[in-house]
Amino acid sequence: MYCITLNDTHLNKIKKIGYIPVGLGDAIKSNVFFKDDTGDNISQKNPFYGEYTFHYWLWKNEINNLDDKWIGFCQYRKFWIKNDVNQKINNISELKSAVINNVPNNYDQYESILGEPLFVNQLRLSKFIKKNLLTMIKKPILFLDKNKRNLKFHFDMMHGNGNMDKAVNLLDISEKKDFEIFLNSSVSFNPHNMFICKSKKILKQYYESLFPWLKRCEKEFGFNLHGYGLKRIYGFLAERYMSYWFKKYTKFKLMPILFKDISDFS
Repeated sequence: MYCITLNDTHLNKIKKIGYIPVGLGDAIKSNVFFKDDTGDNISQKNPFYGEYTFHYWLWKNEINNLDDKWIGFCQYRKFWIKNDVNQKINNISELKSAVINNVPNNYDQYESILGEPLFVNQLRLSKFIKKNLLTMIKKPILFLDKNKRNLKFHFDMMHGNGNMDKAVNLLDISEKKDFEIFLNSSVSFNPHNMFICKSKKILKQYYESLFPWLKRCEKEFGFNLHGYGLKRIYGFLAERYMSYWFKKYTKFKLMPILFKDISDFS
């Protein structure tokens, strides 16, 4: 389990949990972290790609060295959890007991694990009106039918109107139609760019589908991007594509994700 952080002081906390510490960004000074800035890398794109600069590094430099078994990713404030996401956790020891250290045996029949879905159509109507009033006026059904507020509508609202269409047009022809159907028919996705997959073969196939597409998207969107919703557009595109790809190509199982920042622990 790789645990990704931007904070150098998280090293020992991640190690206490039993995870592999990954440090991204200029604030990471310790060489004990796995980092994204050696070998074949896109480390300089981290402000735009987020955690996917590490995924790129893993793909290009490390994946062939991995054992062919479950491979997972979490973050310093988001963790895969065994049971109740609402349980109170006061220290690192309690966090270690709550999060998964091994994939449960009853998951053996599955090929991937995704986080429980985030429903994008459940926001307050006032937020939809504030962010995307013109679209809703043109399509009044959006006021009345939550199921019409799909992933495509939500991405346009949060990350720039028409940007998803531009990105989809750059997909391989084998994925374009199915991804469009997914975006237009789904009102939820599996969030946070977190997943666990059963083999490095699956992981490599995912990377080989994702990264060439994002590279083509760079020619469309560039890097002169401002505002969180637009600056991190490559990470947000990957987040939607991750849900689509693993559901299409693997037998998946859902698992809850706990929000708990290890910065809270001394």
